[in-house]
Amino acid sequence: MKRAGIIGIGKLGLCFALNLERAGYEVYGVDVSEEYVNQLNTKAFSSPEPEVSELLAHSKSFFAGTDISTLLTKGVEDIFIMVATPSLADGTYDHSQIERITEELILKGKLEKTVHLYVGCTTMPGYCNLLAAKLQQYNYTVSYNPEFIAQGSIIHDQQYPDQVLIGEGDEEAGNRLEEIYRNLVKNNPMFCRMDRLSAEITKLATNCFLTTKISFANSIGDLAVKSGADHEKILKAIGADSRIGSKYLNYGFGFGGPCFPRDNRALGAFAKKQDYPLLISEATDDVNKMHLEFQLQHYLEKYAANEPIKFDYVSYKKGSVIIEESQQLALAVRLAKAGRKVIVNDRAEVKKEVEKKYPGLFEFSKL
Repeated sequence: MKRAGIIGIGKLGLCFALNLERAGYEVYGVDVSEEYVNQLNTKAFSSPEPEVSELLAHSKSFFAGTDISTLLTKGVEDIFIMVATPSLADGTYDHSQIERITEELILKGKLEKTVHLYVGCTTMPGYCNLLAAKLQQYNYTVSYNPEFIAQGSIIHDQQYPDQVLIGEGDEEAGNRLEEIYRNLVKNNPMFCRMDRLSAEITKLATNCFLTTKISFANSIGDLAVKSGADHEKILKAIGADSRIGSKYLNYGFGFGGPCFPRDNRALGAFAKKQDYPLLISEATDDVNKMHLEFQLQHYLEKYAANEPIKFDYVSYKKGSVIIEESQQLALAVRLAKAGRKVIVNDRAEVKKEVEKKYPGLFEFSKL
């Protein structure tokens, strides 16, 4: 049985581990939390992410631990790194968790047999080249392999990707990675193989384009509302053009969540460091903020002062439990602070998190 290792088996890493196990791999996952690892190994862990709990319950070849050494002693030659790379104040990414893993690997000394590392977390363009140079003498290759998934459909998105992005450390690493994905996926995606730097830019640029498309749709929608036109028919007609397409071209709340806003800003930060300001990235972020202000005024005018304003959900997208940079939550907060009665409906865990963050600000629907 083929083996694979995953360092960082949180939300994304666990899904990938279970999909690999389903595809016939013996998978060894590593995480820093001993309690979490025990929950995984005893099948006691429950996740709100669709299919995760079921796949974990039926898994037979997925093993979790806290020691990276296990991957090396088990002879794992393909290791995915899927730890967090949170955003810094300047819009760039914090690579400190990857750095800690790197130092731990270096302490193991030079390997007799080459091990291939695949960085699945989002990094700043150029970082993986620096990482590869640091690890080369210890017999590791470094490739960049981010995923394009959405919270609430991670398992499905990993099985049915439009593309598999491979920033290969060398041809052998690229071949191995492509083979792993061909075993994992259930469709026939495009395999986009390139150098590491190009792949890092591709990841950010893809999400930057999507945020730009969302902001464009919302700005046209705002214009339609302002002028009395029909935003639904306008955007439907625009999306009917095959050069444009209808995906992400709907009028609604602004973009948010754990990926889109920060990838857009990170690309802008990288561009500035190259002395090439990416104006479209900055404009997209500005439009998203303008849209929130427009919606605030629209809601204040639309609803009478004593009329309750209801939100069906306040997570960054319907069905998710994540409220990070949620534009609908930001709108609800602004309305409530403006003295309006705001009633929030969402999943129990979302309501609990919102009440914890904004105690007493909202009423919550019991439906």
